[in-house]
Amino acid sequence: MVVSTTVVVIDPFMGAMFRNPLADVNSRICAERAGKLCQINAIESEISLKTIAIDFETANEQRGSACSVGLAWIEDGKVTRVEERLIRPKEMRFSGMNIAIHGIRPEHVEDAPEFPEVMDEFHDDFRGATMIAHNASFDFSVWRASLDLYRQSYPELTYLCSLKMAQRIWPHFLSHRLNMIAEHLGLRFAHHNAGEDAAVCAHAAIAMAKTVGAAAVNAIPALIGMKPGRLTSTGYEACTCRKA
Repeated sequence: MVVSTTVVVIDPFMGAMFRNPLADVNSRICAERAGKLCQINAIESEISLKTIAIDFETANEQRGSACSVGLAWIEDGKVTRVEERLIRPKEMRFSGMNIAIHGIRPEHVEDAPEFPEVMDEFHDDFRGATMIAHNASFDFSVWRASLDLYRQSYPELTYLCSLKMAQRIWPHFLSHRLNMIAEHLGLRFAHHNAGEDAAVCAHAAIAMAKTVGAAAVNAIPALIGMKPGRLTSTGYEACTCRKA
């Protein structure tokens, strides 16, 4: 009968002479698993901290008439990327009031892609992101109405409202409109340009995170009694705040 034994070596200089090959294999497997786990944790951490500000402009009073979208990415407490896209509404009807607000006319979007194609460009960016908009009830109703118009399902994401945040964090402001917040922060921008509105929203969110001592924008809700909104494949939940 052969008896298997394990030799325990105290002297580090003698260890190499009595190394157990099975132990080496197990060590390598454990190291590889630990490395993969670290990679997974890093990816999950990156996804959970991904925040994107969004702003829509519409052609008329219908929420499904998006004619422009702006996006601003927040990473490590900074705005790192801003994008703007024109959108050709399914119904090319532009009201004079909306044109006066944002300056977008039918001829500006006649060659632009429609809503599904524009938003599909950012599909991977939206996955796992926390979205934020100033007066999110408007922008997310535009998103939902546009998806409904094309009979597309809603993406799975969490969203915040920077207007509600500002009302809770900066109650002393006389107005919480985006242009007034920009003035408070010393930012100049072209109001109702979707890209610039999204960028100001992002800068405001970063400033509010600093004000309340939040490590990231998506950590603000827990500090101010906010319940983030949700879009899911089956519906949505509004972003709300507890009564102070």
